[in-house]
Amino acid sequence: MKLLSINTGQKQAHQNKGREEITGIYKAPIQGNVPITALGIADDFIGDHKNHGGVDQALYIYTEADYKWWEAELGKSLSYGMFGENLNISELESGSLNIGDILYIGDVVLQVTAPRIPCGTFATKMEDPQWVKKFSAAERPGFYVRVLQEGALTAGMEVRLEKHTGETLSLVEVYRSHYDREGRVEGVLRKHLASPLSIRMREKYERELGELGSRS
Repeated sequence: MKLLSINTGQKQAHQNKGREEITGIYKAPIQGNVPITALGIADDFIGDHKNHGGVDQALYIYTEADYKWWEAELGKSLSYGMFGENLNISELESGSLNIGDILYIGDVVLQVTAPRIPCGTFATKMEDPQWVKKFSAAERPGFYVRVLQEGALTAGMEVRLEKHTGETLSLVEVYRSHYDREGRVEGVLRKHLASPLSIRMREKYERELGELGSRS
């Protein structure tokens, strides 16, 4: 596997359902040696800190195989960064990953923490009001990572995948569970919380588990 592209976005305004929104989703490839810190790429703008960024969502990754699927589905070419991702990797599909899987790229070590959940900002970027529904149904979410070891990345570097050996579940399981509120019973929630999930999802499922306990 190889790192195909590194992408960042600048501060930009667009109209989302009639209101102006400031976003960093419009990303494009950058060249050279790019420092990666615990919070991702310093020059990458984040407009919505409630749902994006932070140590458990330091970078968003989308794979070449998933992009090729979308190109066939949409009947057009897509440039790297189109989905607002920071990194693109070859020979990998997001659906094959588990929470906790590790990616080694040079000195940088990354851990899979959560699937990307599509939102209205993404639909506006894609100029398609049905995009959230389409993207959700495709089950090719891409994934967020935490940075276990900082370093610098350059496009073209080799990528090595190491599967998580502890308690976990697949990225697709987490993705499906997000949309299945009724299916998140106690056993399911405990399985999610046993994995190294992102803090945002962890806090959400901890609250739900507490609510279930208070009703029992």
